[in-house]
Amino acid sequence: MTRRMWIAVLALGGFFLAAYLTLYHYGYVGQIACGSGGCETVQASRYGKFLGYPVALWGAGYYASVFALATAAAVGPFTESKWPVPALVLFNGWSVLFSGYLTWAELFKINAICRYCVVSAALVLVLFVLSVLEWRASREAGSIAAT
Repeated sequence: MTRRMWIAVLALGGFFLAAYLTLYHYGYVGQIACGSGGCETVQASRYGKFLGYPVALWGAGYYASVFALATAAAVGPFTESKWPVPALVLFNGWSVLFSGYLTWAELFKINAICRYCVVSAALVLVLFVLSVLEWRASREAGSIAAT
């Protein structure tokens, strides 16, 4: 599997995670399966929403977008295009910053840890690293082809 495919697969997993948390937020999941109680605390905090919508919903949109872009770049119409890879780097880089902010809020403002949020933050970091590696490889391939 290529890195772009791995990015798509991991983003799909992140989408399901964020969708689960979104369903919990809107009351479709009775009790969140967390075990520590920290997930409910984090979800109910003021940091659980961004611009009036649950952070989990934003996360679902993010993961769906990364999945669509990576899939189109791996097996779709943009396999030969150069723009999807820098777009993935920028998108995932911004998400690393946002996840870092939310993790900081969990640790120092909310004083509770959501296991799902930690998994999501780690997933975002892996997606960013894979995107950077793919960007570097595509740049090297471009410089080799130019010689």
